[in-house]
Amino acid sequence: MGKKIIALFTSIGIIGVLLLYVNGKIAIANENQDLLTLVTILESENIDINGWSLHAREKYETKRLEDVQKHVEQLKKNFPDWTWRISSDAKKWQAIASRTSSEGIEESIQVLSTLTTQNPQTYMIYEARGKNFTGKTEQFIKEDVTRKISDIFRGNTTFFSCIKGEINDKMNTTLPFTVNKILDKFQAVEVESLKETNFISTSAYSPLLANGLRTTKNNMNLQLGVRAEGLGAKTTLVVGTPIITIEY
Repeated sequence: MGKKIIALFTSIGIIGVLLLYVNGKIAIANENQDLLTLVTILESENIDINGWSLHAREKYETKRLEDVQKHVEQLKKNFPDWTWRISSDAKKWQAIASRTSSEGIEESIQVLSTLTTQNPQTYMIYEARGKNFTGKTEQFIKEDVTRKISDIFRGNTTFFSCIKGEINDKMNTTLPFTVNKILDKFQAVEVESLKETNFISTSAYSPLLANGLRTTKNNMNLQLGVRAEGLGAKTTLVVGTPIITIEY
């Protein structure tokens, strides 16, 4: 009887681990899906995408530099074809890896540890960025990025997605009209905005996006910056979830 109970709990434990692994994969896929959602909606509005980025980061919960260095050694084994650089000074220890794919996608991994005696902290960062967004890019996001993030992080990961684009506004529509039309496509509710003659920056919440931040009053998971160069000229756009992390 005792052996049956032990076997039962062992089976339950294995199933639990498998469920955590599968749920972690699903969570990562959902976070990556935000970038694909941005692409799909912007392309439906005939917006030309000329830049995109996916940024993931996580706090590494350890106070021992030796643990961080062991993790980096494992990462070097997982990513042997990347270029690795390790450096340190009196305040920090860091490892940086980078590579550029044949499709021109730039990737980097950064592990940064502060060397303070009272409260040392370590952060791990992964970033992928490119220019054109093609079918191969979508496959890369769905498959390669999901696998790499599983190898790098432990599970409590924060994601940021950004896209740069251009709107060839032949209809000479006003800037507020353009912003509202894009927000409508995201089914987004505006939280706050900054409006100038040739520039509008808007924070909003969209039910179509998984990421989110809590402000003092509302949730937000979408930032949009649109700049008009003049009537008949191209209008530039940057959109990010949950916030914009690139210059615009």
